[in-house]
Amino acid sequence: MAGGMKSLAKDTAIYGVSSILGKFINWCLVPIYTRVLTTGEFGVMTNVYSYTALLAVILTYGMETGFFRFVNKGEDDPMRVYSTTLLSITATSILFVGFCFSFLTPISGFLDYGQHTDYIAIMAVVVGIDVVMTIPFAYLRYKKRPIRFATLRLLSIFITIAFTIFFLIICPKIYTSNPSLIDWFYNPHYKEGYVFVANLIGSAITLVLLLPELTGFKYVVDTNLLRRMLKYCFPLLILGIAGILNQTVDKIIYPFLFEDKAEAFRQLGIYGACSRVAIIMMMFTQAFRFAYEPFIFAKNKDANNDKAYTEAMKFFIIFSLIIFLGVMFYMDIIKHFIGKDFYEGLDVVSIVMMGYILFGIYFNLSFWYKMVDKTYFGAIFSIAGCVITIVLNIIFVPIYGYMASAWATLICNLVMMLLSYYFERKYRPLPYDFKAIGLYFGLAIVLYAISCYVRFDSEALRLAFNTVLFGIFFFVLIKRDLPLSEIPIIGKVLKKK
Repeated sequence: MAGGMKSLAKDTAIYGVSSILGKFINWCLVPIYTRVLTTGEFGVMTNVYSYTALLAVILTYGMETGFFRFVNKGEDDPMRVYSTTLLSITATSILFVGFCFSFLTPISGFLDYGQHTDYIAIMAVVVGIDVVMTIPFAYLRYKKRPIRFATLRLLSIFITIAFTIFFLIICPKIYTSNPSLIDWFYNPHYKEGYVFVANLIGSAITLVLLLPELTGFKYVVDTNLLRRMLKYCFPLLILGIAGILNQTVDKIIYPFLFEDKAEAFRQLGIYGACSRVAIIMMMFTQAFRFAYEPFIFAKNKDANNDKAYTEAMKFFIIFSLIIFLGVMFYMDIIKHFIGKDFYEGLDVVSIVMMGYILFGIYFNLSFWYKMVDKTYFGAIFSIAGCVITIVLNIIFVPIYGYMASAWATLICNLVMMLLSYYFERKYRPLPYDFKAIGLYFGLAIVLYAISCYVRFDSEALRLAFNTVLFGIFFFVLIKRDLPLSEIPIIGKVLKKK
């Protein structure tokens, strides 16, 4: 790989410590959630976090990407860009939290959370804090401080997980044996509420730890700069809203598509838990994005950057397919991460994962309109995808349940990917290696199909057979695009021989 690709791989590995490892550890909480919480309680939790994901995008309104764009342009003082971005995000976050606290009861009633206005209050504060923290974390990426970035991200996750385990596992045991020790603060019936409390504690502590990035410079708002940033970011806001709705709208509208609210949250709980199995694909996509976005904006200054873009796309697809096959081939093992009450939804995992791959390809393609400052194309594509997602969910979810949601998301991401590629050919065509991409996609689909149709009564035989299929994919990869001599550790060994 070229020097730029090696730099990208190095940054991806470092940023991935906080993204992949952190999310993996968080993912490992699923066994606790799905054994402590009922399907309905997990459905409520899934619904709340879907809203918070949407709100985070709205309250960030594209300013994270805008920060990278304007700080790398060289036309404005970097600290002025940072200060303006940070103050803008902080002001709107404070207004949001104030609004939520002013209307807790009607918001809770609308969302069918009953008397749990506290859920709204807690998560409003969490969203506000997390949104503000996106800018100092972006600043750390700009300053190329991946170690501090990764450390703080991981610490935040560890704190949240520690308190989650404390409330869901340790406290119930103490309460059973000696309730007087903790009954002054612990309510055994609160359950999913403690997941939100743990999240609040983790976010609050992380914000305190980010104080060095929030002090030591003069806070100013450059109104002219802010207007230019908002103009650039507004299409990204529409893009982000439509994009996150494509991922969360099914989980948001579930309670409104069923007359039986209990059944709605039960199905949502099953779908949410099984989607968590597939989240490992999103971990990889997000880690790739952390390194890819600043890399591409900086690389845009170079004259010969097309090869870097196309190589990044090819290897993103290859490693995404490896993750896909790894999860699907070893589902007999992975399924134990969720409780047995949730097993009925495992069929959605392959659909959700393939949808994530298509979204990752779309994300990589999306840089053409960011580089030529035609971000409104992204908004158009995402709106089209969002409309498709919403329509398909409204029509088919009441009939087919969560399976319809999984297929709707995949179709949405496919349409957005195809639209982006079509217009890229007109404005900034790149010489993608379609021969290699087609080969690996076709090979992965064929191997997965063989795994599905060749059945064994023995789980051990099934896993062994799937391992052979997995080996075939790696054999083709090594022979064609990733010779063993180019793999750092193996390459050194081969050279010694």
